[in-house]
Amino acid sequence: MSPSRTTRSALIALGAVGAAGVAAATWGIGIERYLFTVRHATARTLPTGARPLRILHISDAHMAPWQHRKQRWLASLSGLRPDLIVNTGDNLGHEHGLEGIRAAFAPFAGTPGVFVHGSNDVHAPSPRNPFRYFMGPSARVATAPKLDTAAMDAYFTDELGWTDLDNTAASLTVGGRRIDLFGVDDAHRHWDDLDALPAEIDALGARPSDVPVLGVTHAPYQRVLNAFTDLGADAILGGHTHGGQVCIPGFGAIVANCDIPLRQAKGLSTWTHAGRTVPLNVSAGCGHSIYAPVRFACRPEATLLTLLPRN
Repeated sequence: MSPSRTTRSALIALGAVGAAGVAAATWGIGIERYLFTVRHATARTLPTGARPLRILHISDAHMAPWQHRKQRWLASLSGLRPDLIVNTGDNLGHEHGLEGIRAAFAPFAGTPGVFVHGSNDVHAPSPRNPFRYFMGPSARVATAPKLDTAAMDAYFTDELGWTDLDNTAASLTVGGRRIDLFGVDDAHRHWDDLDALPAEIDALGARPSDVPVLGVTHAPYQRVLNAFTDLGADAILGGHTHGGQVCIPGFGAIVANCDIPLRQAKGLSTWTHAGRTVPLNVSAGCGHSIYAPVRFACRPEATLLTLLPRN
């Protein structure tokens, strides 16, 4: 092949790669991050004879006040009529993000729910070098402004009637039956206090054998999943990973921003520790940082998780 033909072939190949990159960026930034979807999943984990429990698992909204499409979609999920809402954190994506959260969650008032914090419920997002995620879990930027976490918590507890599960346990009455839950604050920032949970669980009192137990965390670090399994969770729900956010089609997540295996960075799987195996649902979340407005091969989601009796 002559030098001119070699050069021409190289330029054509380079142009094709560039065109593919532009197309991928256009899809991820302009289209896919708005393709909100509900992922339906079932797990047989309830005591024999128990009625199914429909859980709407919402995570990582990273809400900014101008994100009206996301707000309308989240509000529409009330039509699923879940028995219980589990919110696994990172609701705020802007100093005025609570405005959007109010618009999104208003239809859920009166539906039983629980929540835990992610770091972006406490600190505003900041620009990041995306390649740093390949070097391990991200660190907090010391200059990130604090958010009005107290106002968000007051909205969740006082207006929606949800229960804060940060490093504590609670019993709820859902559809006329008791459900026990426990959770931790953001393990990604080492705000989790796993040592506090046994006493919090004991304080709930004797638990009949037919009462299901749920463990709730923002960041699904292995130490948390192991502890939750040991503490008797019948199912575990987490978020934080964004499902990888930018994935490889046919392969999946290439980063998880925590130590969970990449194959479990989103979706329903199982977690085994010390001889117990429990369902684990990791939400890919429905948002993204305002400084990284892209999703690729990883649609924004909420999960309608239906727990069924074992037999």
